[in-house]
Amino acid sequence: MGQGAVAEVAQRSLDGVLPEDDEWLHAATVPIQIWTGTVCVEMAEIVGIMSLTPSPGRWRLDGVSGRTVAILAFPGFQVLDATGPHEVFAGVGDDVHVVARRAGPVRSESGLAVIAEHWDDVSGPLDTLVVAGGSATRDPAATVDEVRWLAGAAGRARRVATVCTGAFLAARAGLLDGRRATTHWRHANRLQRDHPTVHVESDPIFIRDGNVWTSAGVTAGIDLALALVSDDRGPAVAQQVARELVMFLRRPGGQSQFAAPTWTERAVATPVREAQELIDTAPGGDHRVPVLAARVGMSERNFTRVFAREVGVPPAQYVERVRVDAARRLLEAEPLTSAAVARRCGFGTAETLRRAFHRHLGVAPDDYRRRFATTTATVTSIAATGQEQPHADRHRHVPPLHRP
Repeated sequence: MGQGAVAEVAQRSLDGVLPEDDEWLHAATVPIQIWTGTVCVEMAEIVGIMSLTPSPGRWRLDGVSGRTVAILAFPGFQVLDATGPHEVFAGVGDDVHVVARRAGPVRSESGLAVIAEHWDDVSGPLDTLVVAGGSATRDPAATVDEVRWLAGAAGRARRVATVCTGAFLAARAGLLDGRRATTHWRHANRLQRDHPTVHVESDPIFIRDGNVWTSAGVTAGIDLALALVSDDRGPAVAQQVARELVMFLRRPGGQSQFAAPTWTERAVATPVREAQELIDTAPGGDHRVPVLAARVGMSERNFTRVFAREVGVPPAQYVERVRVDAARRLLEAEPLTSAAVARRCGFGTAETLRRAFHRHLGVAPDDYRRRFATTTATVTSIAATGQEQPHADRHRHVPPLHRP
């Protein structure tokens, strides 16, 4: 079959006209096939469709039989949520199937399509059922069929795993009721609001609760799949896979370190809003409760009570959160030692800063800097000298990180 014919087969499938088996057989003879949009893009042998076919079993131990894995895809899925785990499971010799409501190309939210099997064609017991995330998961009307199928298929799977916002589908299917679960940090609050019976945690990279596993967003699906391989075949095999993929077997810290600084809505009560502004504009200032209460003309007891009611956290916790956000920005952009960052942001000592970072982000300040510094000079200057470097803006206050 020529390239034009392959493109015609792919387009007909996207339009709902499924090709005959022999058409796919001939189409598969084209060496590399990637579908990138409404037209076929030619580049060397690239003509139109992506087929996930890694070398099977390249990390499998002798004598270990493959397990049946189904990865649920749907129009508008996040492609890495499916392809990341697929690479891990296929690499250890598992029998991996991407399934959907209709066989053929399924277009992801980025436009890349993956060839899926009809979910009824993968019959019998499943070892692992993986649910990808994507923008469509947050539209209940768009995924009614997927939720209905998932609720039934979960009963024949040894375990269910969700990646990113795939947790929304699992929650609608009733699979997360009463369980701990995580999702992409950006959508954790909505998952909790929409499904109050689920105990949502926004920081973990992945969570296991019985036979249900949930993970954070996008690349965290690979972390999840590695954990599942480790559970099945031991850490040595999982470590080998991780090395091949140039991944941590278990990345340090939680997903909070990747989240944007915490934006907090302004309080309705004027005195509390004034206190927030005092804290935000000068994180390193004296923000003890007696000082703040006196500044806004309230008694300490009433200030603490009203602040917690309006903001949702006690004053001390709010101050620490603002200071951590300020320290994050300095570590990302300024050539300062941890001790200097601690002094400027109000922590006093590097040890206090370190403890606060572990509480909020799960990593040490120096580790955070190495991962997120905006310039290599910021990292190398500190590593080489252990001293903060002169900077024209070193004495200016840290800019506010919260919306006014």
